[in-house]
Amino acid sequence: QVQLVESGGGLVQPGGSLRLSCAASGSISSIYIIDWYRQAPGKQRELVARISSGGTTNYADSVKGRFTISRDNAKNTVYLSMNSLKPEDTAVYYCNVREFLIGISNDYWGQGTQVTVSS
Repeated sequence: QVQLVESGGGLVQPGGSLRLSCAASGSISSIYIIDWYRQAPGKQRELVARISSGGTTNYADSVKGRFTISRDNAKNTVYLSMNSLKPEDTAVYYCNVREFLIGISNDYWGQGTQVTVSS
């Protein structure tokens, strides 16, 4: 069973930076995608950034040029570096891992970490 633990959220002023971490425990397939989602109050959960097992990254238009997703395989950790933060980035951020096995896929979610951008 894979467990994900996010950390790094907090309160930051507009224009500031944060780095979120998603630490995974347990064994994950060699073929996977890892996503960062966020959900603001009263809004649907949205995909923010993605990294594949092959290293390909994708970003939502709203965060391109400001957010960077990266991973440290030795630490089983994925990061979301967030710069030039805006009040509209305020949300709970979730890490999701989808692993692909023969014929099936498994989804794992973390508990979320709150990011608040406010002066």
